[in-house]
Amino acid sequence: MVQTTNNSIDNTSKKLSIQVSLNGLSFCASNSNDQQITSIEHENFGIQLTPKQVLDKIKYNFDHNYNLKGTYDIIEVIYHNDLYTVVPKSLFNKELIKDYLKFNTKVLQNDFITYDELDQHDIITVYIPYTNINNFFFDTFGSFTYKHSSSILIDTLLRQEKNSDSAMVFANMNKTSFDLVIINKGNLILSNTFQYHTKEDFLYYLMYTTEQLKFNPEEFKLVFLGDINIGSDLFDIAHTYIRNVSFGNHTKEPSISPEVSPFEPHQHFILLSHF
Repeated sequence: MVQTTNNSIDNTSKKLSIQVSLNGLSFCASNSNDQQITSIEHENFGIQLTPKQVLDKIKYNFDHNYNLKGTYDIIEVIYHNDLYTVVPKSLFNKELIKDYLKFNTKVLQNDFITYDELDQHDIITVYIPYTNINNFFFDTFGSFTYKHSSSILIDTLLRQEKNSDSAMVFANMNKTSFDLVIINKGNLILSNTFQYHTKEDFLYYLMYTTEQLKFNPEEFKLVFLGDINIGSDLFDIAHTYIRNVSFGNHTKEPSISPEVSPFEPHQHFILLSHF
């Protein structure tokens, strides 16, 4: 765990956002009064764990991490996995919720399936959260909210690009996967998550997808978000084949406590999208 602050402020009036994946955990604490971020932390597991092992990691952090101690007004859990799909609201039928996932996800008989509504964009995200982790937060804190990370990512990017005339390709990077969101002239064209092991894997999925959409690599803009730096092999190989490559940021820069270690504007993009 990389701890970014050891401040001792009173966190009796705070919001805690937790991004959960099988490969890592991220935590963001903020003052609910002035919306200032007081702590950001990330733990990369190095390997993919089971939901049970991830829950053990969460429990350990709540028992031993000073920044997670105290009472929170708002607790938000963000599930980051590839167990999701996006459905136009006009075609969505709650009674068929399981059918939307079965074409690209192995759905088990006892899987709990839910959905997020992106009302402003007439989009529904159908997904499978980790029930054991939901149960822990309910038993421990009572009231909490949860969403899928793709819902937050899509909503934030569509808001940013609502007046754009360009073809925009966003790659939200993680250690072993990346979320690809493609927006053309303010409209969502595609949202998907790909697993990768090498830079060539990443390039293949990126180029194949954009080629199928008939996007010209000389014209569309590729924007990196998340866990990537300018010296990364992923950035370099993308720049070899795509003319316009850059890093993204939030339209409104969040307020950050001076005690939080500096980080790049494109990092922690999903966690900071509500600020």
